[in-house]
Amino acid sequence: MPEIAEAALGHPVGLPRVATPAEIVARTPGGAALSAGTGDNMGAALGLGAGLGEVVVSIGTSGTAYAVAAEPAADESGLVAGFADATGRFLPLVATVNAARILTVTARMIGTDVAGLDRLALLAPPGSGGLTLLPYLDGERSPRRPAASGVLRGLTSTNTTQENLARAAVEALLCSLADAIDNLADTGITAERVILIGGAARSEPIRRIAPAIFGVPVTVPPPAEYVALGAARQAAWALSGAASPPDWSLAGPSAEYTAEPLPFIRERYAELRDATVGWDRRNA
Repeated sequence: MPEIAEAALGHPVGLPRVATPAEIVARTPGGAALSAGTGDNMGAALGLGAGLGEVVVSIGTSGTAYAVAAEPAADESGLVAGFADATGRFLPLVATVNAARILTVTARMIGTDVAGLDRLALLAPPGSGGLTLLPYLDGERSPRRPAASGVLRGLTSTNTTQENLARAAVEALLCSLADAIDNLADTGITAERVILIGGAARSEPIRRIAPAIFGVPVTVPPPAEYVALGAARQAAWALSGAASPPDWSLAGPSAEYTAEPLPFIRERYAELRDATVGWDRRNA
């Protein structure tokens, strides 16, 4: 907004006009239309057709949890980024540094690969035999603990099995993202279901355990380049001149997962998370 820029800079400033989401603002000499663009998570939300009440969780090298919202987020903690979506609404988003790398690092630690970790994790009981992993392997941004490191608690002579360690990694990843979903809830976004995407969404233990940790049903759409699909849908919208984006079907059926909530896992995770506040400062 011009008044905010003027207050920050101390003098009036000229700002470009912001195009509407599907507005064609110019054409090249060759006749190509130039319209508004968008970002990666916003494109994925449009490609998925995410609606109100649906939280998208993307698990790549880093993790994100975001939702399409009718109103902008007001988050005094600063953990929820106040983005716009690709349709003129809003896209509150929480990002984590550690996500799929939690699985790859743990797999290396127990002498297997990610496929082996998936197999082992499904053989362990809920709660990983008492093991709890705090997965801030390379620091963390949500919560803000840039100098933190990973912590494994609850080791005994009987529970230190490959299976329990593998499941502890899966539960830690999901608990971290559940915290991100809670951050969105603090801004008024209540998840009715979670749409799970990203490379690690192909992991069977991630799919099966996610609804027990998140506490809501989880939908896993067919693997696709949803950012690119969203950009294509936005371009088609601009060319159509319609008031809303065209209806696009997904490439195939989605998988649906439900499970009884396991609140004790999140409670134990939160206890470790809160007990280690300040460790990063003391040990940096």
